[in-house]
Amino acid sequence: MDQTKRQPRKTGWRFALLVLLLAVAVSGLVRSLWLDVYFIPSGSMEPAFERGDRILVSRTDFNADPIRRGDIVVFDGRGSFAPLNSGRGPVLDALGETGQWLGLAGSDTTYVKRVIGLPGDTVVCCDADGKITVNGKALDEPYLFKGDEPSTQTFSAVVPAGRLWLLGDHRSESADSRSLLGAPGGGMVPLERVIGRPVRIIWPLDRFAEIPRPAAAGLMTEDVQ
Repeated sequence: MDQTKRQPRKTGWRFALLVLLLAVAVSGLVRSLWLDVYFIPSGSMEPAFERGDRILVSRTDFNADPIRRGDIVVFDGRGSFAPLNSGRGPVLDALGETGQWLGLAGSDTTYVKRVIGLPGDTVVCCDADGKITVNGKALDEPYLFKGDEPSTQTFSAVVPAGRLWLLGDHRSESADSRSLLGAPGGGMVPLERVIGRPVRIIWPLDRFAEIPRPAAAGLMTEDVQ
């Protein structure tokens, strides 16, 4: 009699475990092929992203519509940006890979920046008006953090084939392509290291919003060559 009563309970736990494992497997498949969630660990992309934001990243957007100047990209920084500090802090560091997968922690090798130079571009700072130029044309950068200059560091870089020149929007707080000019690869990220494009802020809820591409923002929109 007791065994009969216990049997449905055991079956229920097994079913719940099976459903949980299936949900994890489906989530892993979706996140590896189409969409993923990333945690913003620093203020380097303010005001577009604030510290602690969770963003939904499309892995397929650039398949049909190539990368443009002004696009924000999430990328694997190994071999280009990885030496830089991700700024997660000790609590989020302790969460490790589980926290990264859940979108609760940043990654030591994953970064989010804005595309300024495409392959073949010459990026220079700065002209007489203090603006960054690309191929001799001054950039209008309405996305910059209020009060920031386009750059306080002077530079001139030619972007090689198959690579991107990337900067943060909060220039005074961003470690980016400028910071690695003398390093191997010169801080220029290979196109194959781009993971995808942020399409929406999903947390916190009061910042839930779509992230427009540069065509909607009126920026320079030449496609990647």
